[in-house]
Amino acid sequence: MSSQQIPEENLPVEQGTAHGAVEGAGDPFADPGLPAHKPRIQDIDERAAKRSERAVAFMFTLSMLATVGFIASYVIFPVDKIVYIWPFGHVSALNFSLGLTLGLALFLIGAGAVHWARTLMSDVEVADDRHAIEATPEVKAKVLADFADGARESAIGRRKLIRNTMFGALALVPLSGVVLLRDLGPLPEKKLRKTLWAKGKQLVNMNTMEPLRPEDVVVGSLTFAMPEGLEEDAHDFQSQIAKAALMIIRIEPDNIKDKREREWAHEGIVAFSKICTHVGCPISLYEQQTHHVLCPCHQSTFDLSDGARVIFGPAGHALPQLRIGVNSEGNLEALGDFEEPVGPAFWERG
Repeated sequence: MSSQQIPEENLPVEQGTAHGAVEGAGDPFADPGLPAHKPRIQDIDERAAKRSERAVAFMFTLSMLATVGFIASYVIFPVDKIVYIWPFGHVSALNFSLGLTLGLALFLIGAGAVHWARTLMSDVEVADDRHAIEATPEVKAKVLADFADGARESAIGRRKLIRNTMFGALALVPLSGVVLLRDLGPLPEKKLRKTLWAKGKQLVNMNTMEPLRPEDVVVGSLTFAMPEGLEEDAHDFQSQIAKAALMIIRIEPDNIKDKREREWAHEGIVAFSKICTHVGCPISLYEQQTHHVLCPCHQSTFDLSDGARVIFGPAGHALPQLRIGVNSEGNLEALGDFEEPVGPAFWERG
């Protein structure tokens, strides 16, 4: 249907025509202005303002206590302690306490700042016209003046209780991050110096999981052993076997050159650490004619007939030897722990 066929009363009306557009109609996008300011109860009642001030200070104080609780939790709870907390179930006591206290410390600082802004700082809305991007001297002066007005309206100078508790909360929260720096790595303490080997611990064949007897080890053979009581499904099996794994070799006593090695052996059966002293690779290549073992990672070579001293490669020192004997049941047993740390040299070796 063409426009000629549309009834005249249905045609659109143009503004300013005789069909009724009101001349001088207002701008549909005119600035409606700001609503009238309504004072809060804190603006007219100093007692209400004091209550808000105490509430903000209380939250900042709780934040400080939560930060202290964070640090205390780090000291009190062992890393392996598991507790039941409904509805989370079984969780790490350390992780739960650290998360709870740090979360409370940060939340309370934020909640205190929000409550401070909503109840005590000025809530008068101010409209400012857009201006050029560059900062003119007038703009700089205005910014400084606005900052001064904001500081004055925040009452930070007059509300000393809020100011002091806020500074205390903000000063303590960074201590949480300082404490977390300890988790860059666990302190080794004496863990690198000690293994599971102790006097009376039987040597268990890692292939058969049975105690080793002297007759099980023949001249020229290489057997791997671990301490009695260490289970493969234990949560710390890998960390323990990485220090306690043994190579068991039988050498004719007359072919053992090192006096201490001969004394610490049993009928020519010697026990040396399986962990290379270069970077900790497991040693498994044995040459029975020369009694040399070779690390497959970087070809460090050790002479097992001469105190497992290094004869080639980057390893820095000999393999530690474990003193062994036979118990009343006829099984091979350790007569103590290694007398020096196994594996690569470390900064506390001495």
